[in-house]
Amino acid sequence: MAPQRFHEQFEQIQRSMPDVPLAMGPDDSAEFIYEKGYVLVRDGEDARVVEDTVRAHFTAEPDLVQDHVRRASPQTNRSGITRIQVGDPGEGDRAGDRPVAHALRALRESEGRAGRRLVSRNHLVSIAVNSCPGDEPAPVAQADGLNPAPAEGTYDAESAIGVLVVDTGLMRDFRSSPLLAHTDGDAQIKECDDDGVLQQYVGHGTFIAGLVAAVAPNTGITVRNSLNDAGAILESEFGEKLFEAVDAGGWPDILSLSAGTSNGRTDGLLGIEAFMRELRDQRTLLVAAAGNNGSATPFWPAAYADLPDYQDVVLSVGALRGDGEFGACFSNHGPWVKVYAPGERLTGVLTGFDAPMPYIYQHSTYDTCRYGFGYACTCVSPRHTGVLSEQGGSTKPDQVMFEGLAHWSGTSFATPLVAGLIAAHMSTQQESDPRVARYKMLAANSGYAEVRGAHVAALRPGTWRPVPVLPPAPRS
Repeated sequence: MAPQRFHEQFEQIQRSMPDVPLAMGPDDSAEFIYEKGYVLVRDGEDARVVEDTVRAHFTAEPDLVQDHVRRASPQTNRSGITRIQVGDPGEGDRAGDRPVAHALRALRESEGRAGRRLVSRNHLVSIAVNSCPGDEPAPVAQADGLNPAPAEGTYDAESAIGVLVVDTGLMRDFRSSPLLAHTDGDAQIKECDDDGVLQQYVGHGTFIAGLVAAVAPNTGITVRNSLNDAGAILESEFGEKLFEAVDAGGWPDILSLSAGTSNGRTDGLLGIEAFMRELRDQRTLLVAAAGNNGSATPFWPAAYADLPDYQDVVLSVGALRGDGEFGACFSNHGPWVKVYAPGERLTGVLTGFDAPMPYIYQHSTYDTCRYGFGYACTCVSPRHTGVLSEQGGSTKPDQVMFEGLAHWSGTSFATPLVAGLIAAHMSTQQESDPRVARYKMLAANSGYAEVRGAHVAALRPGTWRPVPVLPPAPRS
């Protein structure tokens, strides 16, 4: 993607987390974002080994300062990890962090002897992935209807399938949408900034809940606002938030998650190791988004679906483009992505219907970017400029009337479609085990699509309508 555009989006997340200096990595490749000055380790003996080894390494290097090396968080917690400070997070710029890089390097030999990872960057887990969204919501008139349209069926509290959505929370007037009658959870913490501009990823959790409800009417949906900082959270806090979400309402049948990160590794995220182990011992199925980087690099936690111990536990979901025949250009791909579903230009509920809501927003250039860019990105540097902006020739954000519905694109939304389809299968087939239901549904599925030349399993809801895919009109 355009480096300037990445830096702009990076700054948006940095503004939402002003007390957490962030860096891009590795080596300014923009593959992921991580916290400057700190590393993650497991509690106990690993933490002691890492702290001592890093301090000794820094003492021996004349260009490094060991004065900052210290334990920075409680020695024990449910997530089983500890942050260790290795440098001054205020030093340097966003392009990288020398103390963190040296700390990782200092542990190479110890990790080789132990035969396992001992230390990790503290990655940013995000809906935005590399801080460039798959798309931004665009208003849709109520007359256009939902896509997918609500499936036939009734809600029964006794048999309803429990779906937990860990996301940004719910819009303040979500209850005015009949589709969300059986949805509950946390409110979106702040919908607009002080200038009235809709904040990044506001409505994301509401939109996802609506997609689950449309595909699977017999579901009880709970949405948590764990990802309230522009859809992002540090890896060191992610595991705790996941535990809090399941503690609040019990382990659900299905957990739908549309956030994650790459980390340059093939063995998962250190920060959620404890949660993933406990998840493995439950009956919950984690349905996770494959991410919007247009990359084959494993994206966590979705890529756990390819690890032997978790293949029954996690289902990773990529996105199909509007016609449902090919992979969406932004969707991550590869053998670790186990199924694809429509994820481009879906129409869902962003807020309620009591009164049209005027709001200001920065619209993306998804259609313009789909063609001619080496990186499958929806943004043009230096700012978002979309159809609404271009028509008036204005450089200001657009102010539009929002009537409740929106178009939105991303693996974020393919994921709840698959979660909903599994829930619907459980209801219609009276299958109580979501992991068994997943396998039975995929075994009975005859749908396929083409993704980067490979034929892949594809799930298309019966009420979903394909959208024509046409190149944008040439710019004048």
